[in-house]
Amino acid sequence: MTQEEEKYYETYFDLFASDGWKQFISEIKEILQSHRIEDIKDEKHLSYVKGQREAYHRVARFGGSIKNAYELILEREGK
Repeated sequence: MTQEEEKYYETYFDLFASDGWKQFISEIKEILQSHRIEDIKDEKHLSYVKGQREAYHRVARFGGSIKNAYELILEREGK
């Protein structure tokens, strides 16, 4: 892994360890849990909620995706 790549991942790991990131992800998860099927008014609203949920899920999984990519690189390098 190059120094640039190492710095790239370290920067993200610092972010993910911060209280701000943890708070942000906690709030995202609360939003995801607050969606209720009973509140969906029509097909247009359903499409909107589906789009929101997909975006929130992508953000919530982002930290894990970065960690997995980093571990895969280390594995390939035999570290």
